[in-house]
Amino acid sequence: MSSDEICPECNQKWNEYHEWCKLCNSKHFQNNFNKWTSENDKIDKLIQDAQLNANYYLDVIEWIPYNRFKDIKQIGKGGFGTIHYARWIDGFIREWDIENKQWKRWGEEEVALKKFDNFVNLNNVLNEMLIHLKTWKWTYDVSIQFYGITQDPETYSYIMVLEYAKDGNLREYLKINFNNINWEQKLYNLYWLSLRLMDIHELDIVHQDFHPGNILLSNFKSDLQISDFGLSKLIEANSNNPKKKNIFGILSYIAPEVLSGDEEYTKAADVYSYGIIAYEVVTGFPPYPDIPHDKDLAMKICNGLRPKIPFHIPKLITRMIMRCWDARIALRPTFKELRDEWSKYRNTYEDYLKKERNKNSEILIQIKKAKEFSANQESTNTITTTPLNYKTHPQAIYTSRLLDFSKLLKPKNEENFERELEELTKSMSNLCPNNSDQFI
Repeated sequence: MSSDEICPECNQKWNEYHEWCKLCNSKHFQNNFNKWTSENDKIDKLIQDAQLNANYYLDVIEWIPYNRFKDIKQIGKGGFGTIHYARWIDGFIREWDIENKQWKRWGEEEVALKKFDNFVNLNNVLNEMLIHLKTWKWTYDVSIQFYGITQDPETYSYIMVLEYAKDGNLREYLKINFNNINWEQKLYNLYWLSLRLMDIHELDIVHQDFHPGNILLSNFKSDLQISDFGLSKLIEANSNNPKKKNIFGILSYIAPEVLSGDEEYTKAADVYSYGIIAYEVVTGFPPYPDIPHDKDLAMKICNGLRPKIPFHIPKLITRMIMRCWDARIALRPTFKELRDEWSKYRNTYEDYLKKERNKNSEILIQIKKAKEFSANQESTNTITTTPLNYKTHPQAIYTSRLLDFSKLLKPKNEENFERELEELTKSMSNLCPNNSDQFI
């Protein structure tokens, strides 16, 4: 074994992939515990446990004094607080400096500070932090990276220090850039979103507030990550609480069975939200932008109203979206099914673009028709409303809020929904027999 493969402190082998000695580094962290405190035992323990169990430097979270941030400015507001941009003067830990007996750091880092409103219970803040720790590991980067915790010196509220997503959120990106997003990118993003949610569900977590504002982009063309776990709960914690919970979120992304109170928020409800997001990714339009988001809309959603998918959208994709927002909960796909399906279409299309193979595949034929239709519309100037110039009704609300709707109808599909979905399913099964070799 070469000297590069062992820890110079304890002469034990490094972790399998990275130069990080958990045994030594946990001792370094522990020796420093008496030099800092958040003044809250639960938060101190949360940070200490994360440090002692870190398998790599990206697993570490810290208590960060507020004066280590500069250039702080508000960049967003959500249902539970505000998001601020800042520069972290020190940056996050990289490795232990044996000679100087201190941590080496990466240097100044752009970060996002999530400040919680005063009405938010500390237990809910801790819940979000815990779920972030479960969904972010150096081997498992499902969520935006969680660097540590600080405290507002004026309000004394605790603040999460998170990775800064320079491309903003998916909603903002689509509104500005949709006309420049090609089908290869759409398939890529839909695949990665389904993979992220599959990973979250495999941890037995339901998100409960999944919408484009909570999909953050460090680089839209290479990565999408999930954020804002303020409403998320571990399923095991939900099942023991029969008390009906308040509905909080964005009306147009909430599953009808949740709106009506028929069901608690489940994995299938996250799938419904994903279906609405997928519609937005392929069309560029948010759901129901031209009407008030009020009880009347909630009643219509429970009665089967869904966004209208344009006829030129590839039928394979239309079918997948419709399956996600089916009122029959048991018939919605899982995120593993969605991941596999998107993987097949994405691989087929990319294989054509790079190697000119699969010219007769159905997804390629349908995408070509969609592109031809869009090009024809542009050349004849027949498009009156596009994703870049649509108008939003003043009461169309796309931020999370408390929703209190009573006496809503039991959810059902629209009259023609099931017949249309059945016809799509039959035609797709004839055109596209399953080919698991294309999965990744």
